[in-house]
Amino acid sequence: MGIMPRNTDGGGVVVMGVDILSERAAMMREAIQKSQSITDNMVSILGSFDHRLSALETAMRPTQIRTHAIRKAHENIDRTLKAADVILSQFDLSRQAEAKILKGPHEDLESYLEAIEQLRNNIRFFNNNKSFKSSDGVLNNANNLLAKAISKLEDEFKQLLSSYSKPVEPERLFECLPNSMRPSSGSPGDQDSNSKSHLASSHGEHNNGTDNTVYTPPTLIPPRILPLLHDLSQQMVQAGHQQQLVKIYRDTRSPVLEESLRKLGVEKLSKDDVQKMQWEVLEFKIGNWIHFMRIAVKLLFAAERKVCDQMFEGFEQLKDQCFADVTTGSVAVLLSFGDAIAKSKRSPEKLFVLLDMYEIMRELHSEIELLFKGKSCNEIRESAFGLSKRLAQTAQETFRDFEEAVEKDATKTAVSDGTVHPLTSYVINYVKFLFDYQSTLKQLFQEFENGDSNSQLAAVTMRIMQALQTNLDGKSKQYKDPALTNLFLMNNIHYMVRSVRRFVA
Repeated sequence: MGIMPRNTDGGGVVVMGVDILSERAAMMREAIQKSQSITDNMVSILGSFDHRLSALETAMRPTQIRTHAIRKAHENIDRTLKAADVILSQFDLSRQAEAKILKGPHEDLESYLEAIEQLRNNIRFFNNNKSFKSSDGVLNNANNLLAKAISKLEDEFKQLLSSYSKPVEPERLFECLPNSMRPSSGSPGDQDSNSKSHLASSHGEHNNGTDNTVYTPPTLIPPRILPLLHDLSQQMVQAGHQQQLVKIYRDTRSPVLEESLRKLGVEKLSKDDVQKMQWEVLEFKIGNWIHFMRIAVKLLFAAERKVCDQMFEGFEQLKDQCFADVTTGSVAVLLSFGDAIAKSKRSPEKLFVLLDMYEIMRELHSEIELLFKGKSCNEIRESAFGLSKRLAQTAQETFRDFEEAVEKDATKTAVSDGTVHPLTSYVINYVKFLFDYQSTLKQLFQEFENGDSNSQLAAVTMRIMQALQTNLDGKSKQYKDPALTNLFLMNNIHYMVRSVRRFVA
C-alpha cells in the first residue's frame, strides 16, 4: 500500500498515515512477542526432552550392560566351538591315521608314511594343548601307535632291502669293465688251461694309462626302489631308530657284497697259505688280486657308495657309517692277501709282482680316499694306504736283497769259451724289466726319500751293475788261461754296456 501524498491544503491525510504506521508497529510487536513465547515454549519442551532422554538412558543402561554381556558370551561360545572343532578334527585325523597304520605299509607305503606324519602332528598339537582333560590319554595312545608304526616300518625296510639285494654275477661285472680289461676267457678265478694268458693280461698294465679309463659301476638296487628306502630310513631316523637302521643295512648288504667278491674268485688267504704256494700258483693269484682290487674299488665299492648316498641323503654321518660297516669285511679280505705277500719271504722274482701290487694301490689311491671319506671310514682308509707303504717297503728291501745276491752269487757254472755268463743275462733282463716300471719306481722312491727320482733309479741301476761287475771279476779268476779271463770280462762288460744303452735310450 503506498503512502498518500501530503496535501498541504488540509491535515486529514497526514493523520491517517501516522495511524497506519502505528497500527503496523503494534502488529510487529505482537508478532515478536508471539515468537518469543513460541521460543520459550520450545526451549521448555526441549529441556523436557533432554530430561526424558537422560531418564531413558538411565533406564536403558542395565539393558545395555546385559546386551554387552550376551554379546561377549556369544563370542566366547563361538571361540569355544571353533576350538572344539579343531580338537574334534584332530581326533578325526587321528582315527584316519590309525586306520591306515593298522593296515600296515605293504599295500600303500606312501599313504602309510603320510599317516605317520599326521600322527606326529597330532602328538605335537596335544603336547602344546595339555590343558585339555583328555590330552594325556590321547598322547599315550598316539605315542604307542607311533611306536608300532615305526616297528612295522623297520620290518618293511628290511623286507624291501632284502628283496632287492642280490650278489652281482662276475659276467655282469666284466661287462662294466672297459673292453681292454675284460678277461679273454673264463673268469679270473678259473685256473684252467687259459689261466696263463689271462694272467699275462694283468702284467704290464702300468703302461696302459688306466687312470683315464671310464668305469661304469653296476646298479645294485633299482632306481625306483631307492626313493622308497630313503623315505623309510628318514622316518626311522626321525623316530630315533638310527642304530636299528644301521644294523639292518649292514646285516643285509654286507653278506651280499662278500658273496659278489667270492663269486668273482676272491679268497681269504693267510700268510701261511701264501708261503706254502708254488711260485706259479702264487703269481697267478697275485695277477687276479690286481683285477679284484680294481673291480672291487671302481665297480662294487663305488656302486655301494652310490646306494648309501642316495638312500641316506640328508644324513652325512649315516652315509659314511653304513658304507663303512658294509665294506669293512670285504676290504679286510682283499687287503689281507696283499699284506700276506708284503710280509712273505722276499725273493728277486717277487719284486715285479710287488711293483704290480704297489702300482694298483697307487692307481686306486684317490678313489679310495673319495669313497672311504669321513670319520667312520678312517680305519679302512688307513689300512689301504698302509698296505701301499708296506708293499713299497718290501719292494725296496727286495732291491737291496737282489744287489747283495748278485754280488755274492757263487754259481760255479763256467763258460768254457769266455762268452756271456748266465748271471749276466739274468741281471740284465732283470734291470730291463725294472725300466718297464720307471713311473712306478719313481713313485716308490718318493715314499721314503725326497729328491730326484730319476737319479735314484739311476743309482739303483748303477749299484746292481757294480755288484754284477764285482761278481764277474771273481768268476773270471776261474780261468787258468789269462787270455780267457780277459775275453770273459770283455764279452760280459760289452754285453752289459750295450744292453743298458739300449733300454736306457
